[in-house]
Amino acid sequence: MIYIIMRKELIGSVKRAVVKIGSGVLTAKEGLNIAAIERIASEIAAVKERGIEFVIVSSGAIAAGVPKLGFKEKPAAMAELQAAASVGQTSLMRAYERYFEKHGIVVGQILLTNRDLSYRHRFLNAKNTISALLGLGIIPIINENDTVVVDEIRLGDNDFLAAQTINLVEADLLLMLTDTAGFYDKDPNLHDDAKLISVVKNIKREASHLAADTSTSMGIGGMKTKVEAAQMAVEMGIPAIIGSGVREGSIVDIFNTKDVGTLFLPKKVGMKSKKYWIRYSPKVTGTIEVDEGAFKAIVNGGKSLLPGGIVMITGNFKEKEIVSLTGPEGDEFARGQVNYNYHDLMEIKGKKTGEIERRNGDKHPDEVVHRDNLVLIHR
Repeated sequence: MIYIIMRKELIGSVKRAVVKIGSGVLTAKEGLNIAAIERIASEIAAVKERGIEFVIVSSGAIAAGVPKLGFKEKPAAMAELQAAASVGQTSLMRAYERYFEKHGIVVGQILLTNRDLSYRHRFLNAKNTISALLGLGIIPIINENDTVVVDEIRLGDNDFLAAQTINLVEADLLLMLTDTAGFYDKDPNLHDDAKLISVVKNIKREASHLAADTSTSMGIGGMKTKVEAAQMAVEMGIPAIIGSGVREGSIVDIFNTKDVGTLFLPKKVGMKSKKYWIRYSPKVTGTIEVDEGAFKAIVNGGKSLLPGGIVMITGNFKEKEIVSLTGPEGDEFARGQVNYNYHDLMEIKGKKTGEIERRNGDKHPDEVVHRDNLVLIHR
């Protein structure tokens, strides 16, 4: 009973939701599952009438492009994957535009890359653009820019992009639509006795070890990446739901707070937006190894990183980029936004603050990584 009440409170207070739609939902033998897009558009439009704003993170570009290029299956060559994404993205957006337009809703396309999420000024530019679209009543539809970014197809997935997007748009809910009813205690495709889990209180303890990598022939991410995305959401204090994108009425039922899908309960005190961006930045450009004293001062004392505690530096990073901090045992224990580039930091590492000679016009702060721009990674 308590979880039913919590579900009603959490979902009932949502004003802005990120909805990630996977390839398993959007894919059909002929390419795109047009009927699924029409149904999803109709259900989102119905919920939007209540005043809830939506941002969609959509897979499906490659799946849409494969048959248009005359391929019988998803190609393996990178150039052909990028070509499929290029021609498929137009079909994907045309379908969304057509079926949302029936409900008087305008959609806008946003294609993002690692760089758009990794560099603070580009992150904020994307944030401002999406904010303007939402203010005009438009539904932004986000996808990775698979056409030009090689490692987005090879390593990226839209579950991670969706978890980044909740911070980008300051969402109240992450909803991941898949081809199953939710998160099960075992793979329902392999086990007839698999049971749907209604609520997950602690992901690491209750769900991480159960999540299988069940990617489809047209998709990249599996249930494992969805659980990881849910973990990111709850760290920010935002509930996440894995639910069905193939059952009619599923989206409306979720926003009617019915007990469908799997709800991942958020932390009571979530990570602040900039800390979240630092912690989960897609691009870490260097590593700083610190000594025992600096490690304890940061972890136990809540201190910033000063030059004197640095043992070794790797990676040709620039000022304001994200670096990984490792301790004496070599394990990463924090990430932070660095105030020096690699070359300047090499000149002062290991030195006490009073020993550092400042050049004229040098405006670098004493802290290499300020505490306000540092996030501990608990293991």
